[in-house]
Amino acid sequence: MSKIEIGHGSGGSLTKDLIENIFLKYLNSEELKPLDDASYINLKREKTAITTDSYVVRPLFFPGGNIGKLSVCGTVNDLLVSGSVPEYLSLGFIIEEGFPLDSLETILKSINDTAENAGVRVVTGDTKVVEKNKCDGIYINTTGLGELVIPLFLMDVSDGDIVIITGTVGDHGTAVALARDELHIDTLVKSDCASLHELLIPLFDIEGLKWMRDPTRGGVATALAELSEKTGLGVEVFEEKVPVREDVRFISDMLGYDPLYIANEGKALIITSPEAADRIIDNLKKHPLGRDASVIGRVTSNFNRVRLKTRIGGERVLDLLEEELLPRIC
Repeated sequence: MSKIEIGHGSGGSLTKDLIENIFLKYLNSEELKPLDDASYINLKREKTAITTDSYVVRPLFFPGGNIGKLSVCGTVNDLLVSGSVPEYLSLGFIIEEGFPLDSLETILKSINDTAENAGVRVVTGDTKVVEKNKCDGIYINTTGLGELVIPLFLMDVSDGDIVIITGTVGDHGTAVALARDELHIDTLVKSDCASLHELLIPLFDIEGLKWMRDPTRGGVATALAELSEKTGLGVEVFEEKVPVREDVRFISDMLGYDPLYIANEGKALIITSPEAADRIIDNLKKHPLGRDASVIGRVTSNFNRVRLKTRIGGERVLDLLEEELLPRIC
């Protein structure tokens, strides 16, 4: 048997074989092994962070990652930018009848490798199978739990704070768009899909860290526009300071996209006090994932919008994105 059959979702012998011979081959934490209706985890602390997400990226495999790696990184990073150390992960799979088992194994191996690297344990999960053409291959839902170390509140952001991005913007959305072969552009852009645990956890000890965000759908511009809307403060962004790969910039210009609105899956947007900015930049640049970290703007009370200072000396407003430029990028 080389493909998923509808019987794999029946709860019977085919389900048992799929879980024991495929899933547990890669996902084998002690909490998961009993295969009970619930897993027992130890949460001896005052506060726990929890997040949930669903992944429907198309295509399932793209330069720099796949839906499995993406599902772990996305959930881990959401916990990290909330000031938490990720610990536990649940996985829910919706799989289309006929999905190749070797592709499923590749995805599961990526999940296992990424989770191990990030220090998180997959402790529970679920699998459903739907009929042919009722699902686009495989969808994954995740829930992540982590230990809250430093609460980061948007309302702590104030006039004069510094805006930092940890690396180049627009890589993931561009890579996924090119992988669809709809644009017919012959260049290789890799997704920045990565867990940011080693990059961000050291920042938790720095006084002056105010707020962080994982700028996925809608990109950096939308994240900052939401910050401005919720705080009533403005943000001044300097275009010349925003790190963008040359190939991403070229493709964006050709398609009429703004890299600031394109999704990222391995970057963090950070707001910090002016006094802490240099120390945070120094820490980021010590890690390969932060070598392109840059101060890209500042928070201001002089206006209440996000304004981009362009390279040619002009200015334009960065509003909330109304529609996703590139749907199904995560």
